[in-house]
Amino acid sequence: MVAMESDSELERGDVAPAFELPGTDGETHTLDVFGTDALLVVFTCNHCPYAKAKFALLNEFAAEYGDLAVVGINPNDAGEYPNDSVEAMREYVDDGTIAYDAYLRDETGEVAAAYGAVCTPDPFLFGREDGEWRLRYHGRLDDALNPDEEPTAFYVHDAVDSVLAGESVSVPDRPSRGCSIKWPDE
Repeated sequence: MVAMESDSELERGDVAPAFELPGTDGETHTLDVFGTDALLVVFTCNHCPYAKAKFALLNEFAAEYGDLAVVGINPNDAGEYPNDSVEAMREYVDDGTIAYDAYLRDETGEVAAAYGAVCTPDPFLFGREDGEWRLRYHGRLDDALNPDEEPTAFYVHDAVDSVLAGESVSVPDRPSRGCSIKWPDE
């Protein structure tokens, strides 16, 4: 496990890079399938302790906000990390460990690269503007930097509230911390 901090090339206001990825539900998902006002895309995985520490928080967000879609995207090399295979992802969804709106597989890592994701979890919050998803916040979900810490501030909660209220996000972008993405063919 190599801990990294996120550092994307995407800036606030940039359009979300398009994707077409298979989900644990057997369907193919694109940005167009999410009909909400806010979209939280989190590059995550099954095996990283940093990512696992945020499963419950992301499940709560998916349940709490009706106008927010929470989408997990797993870009890790499943050949080297079998716990990140689509079959293992399905098990996490089936047993309720992950209850996001969608849990998608980025087999090649191309989508993660397009977003500039470098670690798991690496969250990107988008708001809909003129029919496009535009970046409103990229950063930590909360102030707990290590998997065994209890958070006291939930940055993404404030950011989502702002997006859903049609306001600009005043929460500053703070690098997320997590395991490095295990890129295919590295």
